[in-house]
Amino acid sequence: MSTFREDALAGEHVIISGGAGAIGVAIVRALTAHGAVVTVNDVVEPAEANARLAAAGAVAGRTAYVQADLTQHSEVERTLRAADAAFGPVTAALCHAGMVQSGPLVDYPEALWDQTMALNLKAAFMLAQASARMMQNASIAGHLLFTTSWVGAVPWPEIGPYSASKAAMNMMMKTFARELAPRGIRSNAIAPGIVGVGMAKRQWDTEPEYRARAGRAVPLGSLQTPESVADAVVFLCSPAASYMTGSILLVDGGCSLYPMD
Repeated sequence: MSTFREDALAGEHVIISGGAGAIGVAIVRALTAHGAVVTVNDVVEPAEANARLAAAGAVAGRTAYVQADLTQHSEVERTLRAADAAFGPVTAALCHAGMVQSGPLVDYPEALWDQTMALNLKAAFMLAQASARMMQNASIAGHLLFTTSWVGAVPWPEIGPYSASKAAMNMMMKTFARELAPRGIRSNAIAPGIVGVGMAKRQWDTEPEYRARAGRAVPLGSLQTPESVADAVVFLCSPAASYMTGSILLVDGGCSLYPMD
């Protein structure tokens, strides 16, 4: 049963980067199920992306997919033009795309550091910047959203570059909030915990040491579902969050409550 009214996001046009990933498709499904139209960006081929969205249950007719690499300024601009052509100016921008690859900092390759920062931080900055400009030009009191992480404040072994990118994202989000408040544009972040997809799920299933450490880190005792992330995004996109700006919404099962080691 849905927590929110089916029309809770009626009239909202959300753009999301990384929307064809395992968490992204759950977010798109939830947004479209509650009345929003969504421009979905990712780097996968359109046929694959649309198949993933359909399999996840995204509402037909409420999504438009744009394949683009948002680490490139020209691609960001092209994506926003496509979004405008599909559904009009965006009212909310969710900077969700990200990557994580594990390794100790003393051995971390420079090229991989640069790749992590380009996708996790630079792409988020450019999408937020371009979206905010669109909102200003259309006189829309819109909303910037960032998918950060509980590890933006709590160090977790062997993902230092990822954690650093999320810590920087938190401050970037707050600066957008301070600078754009006079324009009526809000800026917030959601900080999930250990979501049971991708690398975390593989490690949980195959690495006993990781599972033991992660199990100690989550007071609620289980990996997070993508749907719990999506529910938090729906809340932040809804009128119920209209007085929030500069906030980091922790949805982490208690991971950040105490050190795990």
